Amino acid sequence: MNAGIIGIGKYSPEKVLTNFDLEKMMDTSDEWIRTRTGIEERRIASDDINTSDMAYEAALKALENANLTAEDIDLILVATVTPDMPFPSVACLLQDRLGATKAAAMDISAACSGFMYGVVTAKQFIETNTYKHVLVIGVEKLSKITNWEDRNTAVLFGDGAGAAIIGPVSEGRGILAFDLGAAGVGAKHLYENEHGHIIMNGREVFKFAVRQMGESSEKVIEKAGLKKEDVNFLIPHQANIRIMESARQRLELPIEKMSKTVNKYGNTSSASIPISLVEDVEAGRIKEDDVVVLVGFGGGLTWGSIALRWGR
Repeated sequence: MNAGIIGIGKYSPEKVLTNFDLEKMMDTSDEWIRTRTGIEERRIASDDINTSDMAYEAALKALENANLTAEDIDLILVATVTPDMPFPSVACLLQDRLGATKAAAMDISAACSGFMYGVVTAKQFIETNTYKHVLVIGVEKLSKITNWEDRNTAVLFGDGAGAAIIGPVSEGRGILAFDLGAAGVGAKHLYENEHGHIIMNGREVFKFAVRQMGESSEKVIEKAGLKKEDVNFLIPHQANIRIMESARQRLELPIEKMSKTVNKYGNTSSASIPISLVEDVEAGRIKEDDVVVLVGFGGGLTWGSIALRWGR
């Protein structure tokens, strides 16, 4: 049985925080942010919107897109490092709100790679015929752990949610191969400190990301029995345009074959790849039977890539 994506949905908060807004808050500039990161604006959730609220909105859209109800879901996996509270999990809060009474539920913590870890976990349940439909959500409210006085990190992050339903798909389609990994030795380069703020060694994370995104992309293509020229579209984690470009060039893809939403949403961590996927499918950039490579990296340090053939 082949496992693939049979439904997608996303949610972005209404409030837009532009680089010009940040100029008024700290010593930075629109030009400095754009040239170094590619970010022009990001979405910020209001105080009364929790991580689970964003996950719920994205889940509703994914269910509708898959033509399923909450009762059809067997397992909910929520990838997040910004849960509403330490416990219960966002997945359990979501299970109750959706009315997905038959579903098991748990959160996954792999930072920006979390959605990849979730999809690969879901794949195992589908292909072993244990479950039929798994709801995977990447969701973050990074604004609540951002130090708005640290100009090196405050300009990078945004809030949002992206959802995918993993289920059986027709032969030849779905997830063709995956590559997951971790380098815990790099944990000190990207973490949440005792004050609840994101701390990042930008230089070290940049070096890791450039190397790992390229290597993992090439590895997953090889595992799938494909060549670089077989890839129709690349969705890299939307962290930094220079890192994204390095992965695209490694795969020798033209610029129009790479997803780019970092300019609108900033780095939304585990939500960035599913949000981008929804935008690219809705815009017609990803078509039936296209080979798509998803690749991300994050705190941990972690990484993950998936090669899939789009379609049900």
